[in-house]
Amino acid sequence: MMTLLERALLGGALRPLDVQFARFLADEDQPAMLLAAACVSAEAGSGHVCLPLTQLTTAGLFDGRHPELAQAMGERLGHPDGEQWLSWLAGSPAVSDGSRPTPLVLHQDRLYLQRMWQCEAQVAGFIASDRDQPADHAALGAILDRLFGAGGSEPDWQKVAAAVAITRRISIISGGPGTGKTTTVARLLAALVELSADRKLRIQLAAPTGKAAARLTESLGKASRELALDAAIQAAIPQEASTLHRLLGAQPNSQRMRHHAANPLHLDVLVVDEASMVDLPMMARLIAALPPHARVIFLGDRDQLASVEAGAVLGDLCRFAEQGYSPARAEQLSRITGCALSGSDRHTAATVRDSLCLLRKSYRFDAASGIGLLAGAVNAGKAPAALKALDGTYEDVQGYPLAGNEDYQHLLEVCVAEYQPYLHQVKAGADAGEILRLFSHFRVLCALREGPFGVSGLNDRIEQALHRQGAIRRLPGAAGRWYAGRPVMISRNDSALGLFNGDIGITLRDHRNELRVYFQLPNGEIKSVQPSRLPAHETAYAMTVHKSQGSEFDHTLLVLPNQWLPVLTRELVYTAITRAKKRLSLYASHKVLASAISTPTQRRSGLGDRLMQAFQAAS
Repeated sequence: MMTLLERALLGGALRPLDVQFARFLADEDQPAMLLAAACVSAEAGSGHVCLPLTQLTTAGLFDGRHPELAQAMGERLGHPDGEQWLSWLAGSPAVSDGSRPTPLVLHQDRLYLQRMWQCEAQVAGFIASDRDQPADHAALGAILDRLFGAGGSEPDWQKVAAAVAITRRISIISGGPGTGKTTTVARLLAALVELSADRKLRIQLAAPTGKAAARLTESLGKASRELALDAAIQAAIPQEASTLHRLLGAQPNSQRMRHHAANPLHLDVLVVDEASMVDLPMMARLIAALPPHARVIFLGDRDQLASVEAGAVLGDLCRFAEQGYSPARAEQLSRITGCALSGSDRHTAATVRDSLCLLRKSYRFDAASGIGLLAGAVNAGKAPAALKALDGTYEDVQGYPLAGNEDYQHLLEVCVAEYQPYLHQVKAGADAGEILRLFSHFRVLCALREGPFGVSGLNDRIEQALHRQGAIRRLPGAAGRWYAGRPVMISRNDSALGLFNGDIGITLRDHRNELRVYFQLPNGEIKSVQPSRLPAHETAYAMTVHKSQGSEFDHTLLVLPNQWLPVLTRELVYTAITRAKKRLSLYASHKVLASAISTPTQRRSGLGDRLMQAFQAAS
C-alpha cells in the first residue's frame, strides 16, 4: 500500500503530509489503516471536516479523479464494503469513538481527525443548546415598528431577522450583497439597547479579517447614524469592529488565545460578520470563549465560498432554513413583527431552523443591473443565463473570452489604467489614508496562485506594465522589490505588530524619505511599519478570490484560467462577482466559466446530522 500512496503523492492526489501521517499511524502490514489515515488527512487539507467511509470505496477514492490508482488500491484491499471498513477501523488502536484520546475518531460512518471531531461536537452542542431569550414581545413589536415600519402585505425580512435575533440567544442572518445585513444589525442593536433599559449592554463587533472588520466598522457606523437614534442608544452601539484574532487575544508565537472557556470574553452581545469565512476550529474557539449568558449574531452570505480551512459552518447551518419555521415560531414572529409568516410542521426538523433568517431582497442591484443578474444566474447554477449576461447588454458587466494574447494584453492595459489614480497620488505625496482609499476602488481577483492567470504571474506582469508606463519606479534585481506605491498583503498573523492575514498596506516614503508600509486599522487609524519588520507578505495588485472575501471594490476584474480545474466552482465565481459594487470585468472562456458554474462546492461534515440527532434525542 505504501508504494501506491507514493504513486498518489507523485500524481498530486495526496500531499507529503498525508503520506507522513499514514506512516506515523500504521505499518506496511496494515494497508487499510495506511490508506484511511492518508485519506482523512487529505480530506482535512481539502477543507473537509471528516471522511465518510463511502469515500474509501474504489468509486469514491480521490473523488473519482484518479480511477486507475483507486482501482489498484481497491484490489490491494480486496474491494472492502462499509461493514469491513467499520470492522478494520474499530479494531485499530489509533481509532476510538472519542471516549479516549486517539489520533482518529470513528463516529457512525465518518472518520475524523481527533481535533476536527472535538470542534464539530463543540459547535453542534452549542447550536443545539440555543434557547428563547426573555423579552417583552409587545414592547419589542412597538420598537421594531418604529425602526422598520409597520408590517405590510409582504414579509419585511430585515424586520423578521431582527425579531429572530432578539428572541434567541444564537441567531444566523444570511443574505447576498445589498440585502441590508448591516442595516438590519444597526436597528436590532438599537432595539436591544432600548429593551435593556437601565442595564448597560456590552456589545462587541468582529469579523474574520482586518478588511472585513474595517468595512463592518464603516457600514455599521453609517447605518446607525442614519437612524437618528437617541444619543444614549447611539453611544451604546460600538463604533469599532475587531478581527476575531484580536477579539480572542491572539498571542505571539502561540496557538493559544487569551480568551477561552476558563477566561471568557467580557461581553453581552457579539456580532460576527462574514461568518462564511469562519472555519470550524476558529468557530469552536470563539464558542468556547463566550460567557454563558452572551447573545451571538452571525451575519454572512451562505452562497459565498466556504472558509479556507476546514468546515463550512454557516452553509451547514443555513441549509436548515429550507425546513421553514416551526408553527409556534412562525406565530410568535408574526405577532411581534406584523408580518404574515407560515410555519412548517415537520417531525424531522431541527430546532436551529427557528434561529435563522434569510434576507431575500437586494437593495443594491435592480432589474437593470448586470452584476445582480449575473450573480443570481451563477448562484442558481444557470450557465446559459450567466453567459447571456456577458453579451454586452449591461453597462456594468463586461465579458472577455481570454482567447489569445490580445485579450491578455487588454487585461494588463485595464489594470494599468485603473491603478493610475492611486499611483498619481503616491507621486504627489498625498495622505496615506487617501492613497489607501483610492487603491481599494479596483482589484484583480484570481482563482489560482501560480501561472499567468494566477496571483503570482499577474502581480509580476502588472508590475512590469506599470514600470514601463512610468507609474512606478522599480529598480532591477532584489533592490527593486520595494518601491513607493507597492501594495502588499499580509499572509501570516503577527499579533505583536497588530497585523493579520489579509491586511493590505501601501509602501510610501515618510518624512525622512525612507520607505514604510502604511495600513489602515479597523478603527480608521493609519499605522506604518518598516518593510523589514513585516511578517510574511506578497504584492497585492492581484489577489485570490478567497482573500477578497470581506472586501468590496467599485470595479472588480476576475480572471479565470484557460482550462477548467477543480478549484473553479460556482461559489468561487459567485463570490468574485459579488465583490463588485459598480462594475465587473470578467476574463474567461465561456467553456471554463460554464463548467465552474456547474460545479458546486461540497464540504463533507457531520454537523447537520449531529443537530438533527440532538433534536430527535430531545423530542
